[in-house]
Amino acid sequence: MRKYQRLLLIAGPTMRHSPAMERAIALADATGAALHIAVFIEDFDLMRLMSNSEQLRELCRQENLQWLTDEADLMRRKGINVTTEVALTRDPLQAILEHVAQMQPDLVIKDVHHESALKRVFVTPLDWQLLRECPTPVHLVSEVRCPLPRVIVAAVDPSHPEGQISTINDSVILAANELASQCDAELHMLHAYELTHTHFSDAGAGAVTMPGFSTDVRRSLEKCFVALAERYGVPPERQHFIEGPPSKAMVDFATHTRADVFVMGNTHHQGLGKLLGSTTEHVLYQVPCSVLAIKAGADQ
Repeated sequence: MRKYQRLLLIAGPTMRHSPAMERAIALADATGAALHIAVFIEDFDLMRLMSNSEQLRELCRQENLQWLTDEADLMRRKGINVTTEVALTRDPLQAILEHVAQMQPDLVIKDVHHESALKRVFVTPLDWQLLRECPTPVHLVSEVRCPLPRVIVAAVDPSHPEGQISTINDSVILAANELASQCDAELHMLHAYELTHTHFSDAGAGAVTMPGFSTDVRRSLEKCFVALAERYGVPPERQHFIEGPPSKAMVDFATHTRADVFVMGNTHHQGLGKLLGSTTEHVLYQVPCSVLAIKAGADQ
């Protein structure tokens, strides 16, 4: 099992502890990984809000830098290898991606920043941009029941046993197992299926269903799911094959269980009706737990 070596925490310029910071510190402590904390202050916002912009920008940067320096000193006393920086930028996404390219971290860790549905219509949230653009696994933390996660859930799709979806499943399970092993957490596996997807169109006559067709498809899916779980040593009591739209089923599952982290495939296909990537984005703002998104290959 590959052990984490480098972690990149993207902290907000609010100078306070957050779920993502708690998670990053706990992971660094548990794994011995080097932790780099970066605060990117969007220069555009400062120029718009402040008249004496040059001095005030520097004051804001210095205040954040001093706060981070004090926090880093406390972490080092606990034996954590931590470095910090504060930077002004016109493009936070590009600044993060440049850091990822230079550092090659094992994880990028960031707090979930909730945006209203109306705002998401006009502006793509930074969280979504990271999911789409960042080549490194992105751990978006919404809340922390305990600093180290105790229950890790790999969300898989066994409906396509060959090709890219299969590759994504392998990447998701391996990443979930990697995180679970380093945190001494339970590894679970989940698939949510929709019976409506067992219907098909009959030459323009609308959706029809052959007798027993839904049952046969469900059994076939479950057989593939169980085989995948067994291949990675996930015991039956930690296998969850449930009915319902993926986003809603995952929200319900997280709400009624002890799930701490959903590990999900993060890729964007062209011309496919059901996208793992879009499911990841929509689940992000709904589940009462955190998400670890795994990039697995380019579009086909």
